[in-house]
Amino acid sequence: MANLLKTVVTGCSCPLLSNCKVIPGKKDFLRTFHTHRALWCKSPVKPGIPYKQLTVGVPKEIFQNEKRVALSPAGVQALVKQGFSVVVESGAGEASKFSDDHYRAAGAQIQGVKEVLASDLVVKVRAPMVNPTLGVHEADLLKTSGTLISFIYPAQNPDLLNQLSKRKTTVLAMDQVPRVTIAQGYDALSSMANIAGYKAVVLAANHFGRFFTGQITAAGKVPPAKILIVGGGVAGLASAGAAKSMGAIVRGFDTRAAALEQFKSLGAEPLEVDLKESGEGQGGYAKEMSKEFIEAEMKLFAQQCKEVDILISTALIPGKKAPVLFSKEMIESMKEGSVVVDLAAEAGGNFETTKPGELYVHKGVTHIGYTDLPSRMATQASTLYSNNITKLLKAISPDKDNFYFEVKDDFDFGTMGHVIRGTVVMKDGKVIFPAPTPKNIPQGAPVKPKTVAELEAEKAATITPFRKTMTTASAYTAGLTGMLGLGIVAPNLAFSQMVTTFGLAGIVGYHTVWGVTPALHSPLMSVTNAISGLTAVGGLALMGGHLYPSTTSQGLAALATFISSVNIAGGFLVTQRMLDMFKRPTDPPEYNYVYLLPAGTFVGGYLAALYSGYNIEQIMYLGSGLCCVGALAGLSTQGTARLGNALGMIGVAGGLAATLGGLKPSPELLAQMSGAMALGGTIGKHLLLFTLLTMSEVLTCISFHFCLPC
Repeated sequence: MANLLKTVVTGCSCPLLSNCKVIPGKKDFLRTFHTHRALWCKSPVKPGIPYKQLTVGVPKEIFQNEKRVALSPAGVQALVKQGFSVVVESGAGEASKFSDDHYRAAGAQIQGVKEVLASDLVVKVRAPMVNPTLGVHEADLLKTSGTLISFIYPAQNPDLLNQLSKRKTTVLAMDQVPRVTIAQGYDALSSMANIAGYKAVVLAANHFGRFFTGQITAAGKVPPAKILIVGGGVAGLASAGAAKSMGAIVRGFDTRAAALEQFKSLGAEPLEVDLKESGEGQGGYAKEMSKEFIEAEMKLFAQQCKEVDILISTALIPGKKAPVLFSKEMIESMKEGSVVVDLAAEAGGNFETTKPGELYVHKGVTHIGYTDLPSRMATQASTLYSNNITKLLKAISPDKDNFYFEVKDDFDFGTMGHVIRGTVVMKDGKVIFPAPTPKNIPQGAPVKPKTVAELEAEKAATITPFRKTMTTASAYTAGLTGMLGLGIVAPNLAFSQMVTTFGLAGIVGYHTVWGVTPALHSPLMSVTNAISGLTAVGGLALMGGHLYPSTTSQGLAALATFISSVNIAGGFLVTQRMLDMFKRPTDPPEYNYVYLLPAGTFVGGYLAALYSGYNIEQIMYLGSGLCCVGALAGLSTQGTARLGNALGMIGVAGGLAATLGGLKPSPELLAQMSGAMALGGTIGKHLLLFTLLTMSEVLTCISFHFCLPC
C-alpha cells in the first residue's frame, strides 16, 4: 500500500499532494499509473456557459399596435426551472393580460428597458427598432457578444443585420426555423399563421351581413355563405376549418396537390384549373407558376368572385412582394356586402384594392387588410410563441448544466443540425444567412407520364352521371320486381304477412340507428312528415258514398284524406327545395327523372297483377315500407339525399295504390277519392304546407268513431 501511494504522489501534479515528501524506495515500483495522470487529477470540461450564469431578458414590444410578449409566465417558469435567470421589463405583458405580479410569481425579476436589453439572451417578438422614448435603437442597447431570439426576416432587413453585427450578436431568427418534422414544436410562423387564419374568419363573420350557415325559419330562408380561401398553408387550412365549423360552404384553391387534399379532408371543395402543373416549392411554400397557369388561375378567380360572398387570401412568396391575385375589376364584380380578408397585406397584399393595415369599403365590398391579426389575439399568440421559444432553447441546448449549441455547415436534412443552422442567421457578429443546402434531402418518386392509351382507358372507365343514376335505378327496379314475384308465388296471406314483419324488423332496425348529417335535419323532418301522410290510407278506408260523401263520418274521412294529401305533396316539395339550397354550380348534372322507372315498375306491376287476379297488397305494403325506410336512410347524407326523397315518393305512391286496389271502390267513389287527393296535393304544392298531420289523424279517428255501431 505504501508503494502504491508513493507511485501516485510521484506521478501526479495535483496541488494537494505537491508538498508531500516521498519516502525512498525501490525504483521498480515507480512505473505504475504514469499514463493515467488526467484520470486522477481533473475531470473533462463541458463546453458552454452554466445556465445559472445567464440572464434572459424579455423587453416590452414597442412596434405600433403590437400587443404580444415573447414569454408568458409559464414560459418564464420553464426557463427558471432550467436554470436561467429571467428579467422582464415592467408592463411587458400587460397587453397580453400578463401582469408583473404573474411574472414575479413565476420567478422573474421586473426591471427597466435598458437592464433587460443588456441581458445575455434577449427574446423578442418584433425585430429590434428605434425606441422613440429613449431615442436610441434597441440593437445599440444589446450586450456585446449577446444572443437575440426574435422574428428578424434577414433578407428584408440587411441594415438591421449590420447594426447587430457591430455588437457581435448571435441571432436566432424565429422566421427562419426550417419547416421540417423535428422542428414543428418551435415553428413560430405556423403558430402565428394558425391564429391569423382563425381570426380572419371571425373578422369576416363580424362584417358579413348574414349567417354563415343556411337556415329555414318561419320568417324565411337564409342561404349559407360561400367562402373561397386561396392558399392551403397553415393559415388557409385554419380558415377553412373555422368557416366549415360555422356552417359555410367553403371552397379552397392552391397550386399544390397536397394542399388541395388537405382542403378536401376539412370538408371544403377543392378548386383546380384545367392546366396541370405542380406548385410544390421549398420550405413548405408554393413556387411561382408559369404564365399559362396564372392565366387559367385568373380566369377561375374571376368566375369565383361573382359567386362567393367572402374571399380569404394567404398567398406569400418568401422574401418577395406578395403576388396580386385579384384585380380591381374582379373585386368590383362581387356582390354588395361581400367581404375580403387579405392575410398577405403586410407583404403588399393579394388584392389590388387592399390597403395594408386598414379596414375600409370599396364599391360595397368590405376590405380587411390588418397586418397584426395574431396580435389581435394577444394572449393566445403570446402563449404559443412562448412555447415555441422555450422548446427551441431546450432542443438546441439539451445539456442539463450548460447552455451551448454548435453551428455546422455540414448537416443532414431534418436533423437538429439542420434546425440550428437554419435558425442562426448571425454567429458572433458574422452574417451566415442563408443556410447552405442540407444533405440527404428526400426526393419524391418521379411521376411516370401516362400514355395516350392509358388516358383513353381511364376516360372510358369513368362513370358518367347518367350511367351512375341508371345503375341505381336498375338496382331498385330489380329489387321491387323481386318483391312482386315474391307476392305472386306466396302460398298464402299468412306467409306474406310474416315476410313483411321480418323485412321491416330487420331493415328498419338497421337504418334507424344510422347517423344523419346535421345540415339535413330539416329535409329529413319534411320527408318524415310527407311519409306520415300515409294516414290518408285510414281516410280512404272510411270514405263512402258516390261522387260526394253521404254521411258525416264519410265527410270527415274525405277531409282527412284531403289534409293528408296536402301533407304529402308539401313535404316532398319542401324537401326538394331545401336540397336545392346545397346544390353548387360545379356539381355534376342530375337525372332524377330516371327514378320514374322503378316507380312505374312498382305501381304498374301491381296494377297488372291486380287485374290478373293476384292479391299482393301485403307485399306492396312491404315494398312501400322499405322504400320509406330507404328514404329516411337516404336523407342521412348529402350524397344520397335526392335518392331518399325519390324513394319516399315511390313508397307513398305504392302504399296508396295498394290501398285503392284492396278497397276496390266503385268508379264514383274512386273519383271522390282521387278528387280529394288531387285537390290536397295541389294546395300542398303551391302553399308548401306540411304541418297538418295531427289534424288529419284526429279527423280520421272521429270518422271511425261515427262508423262504430251504437
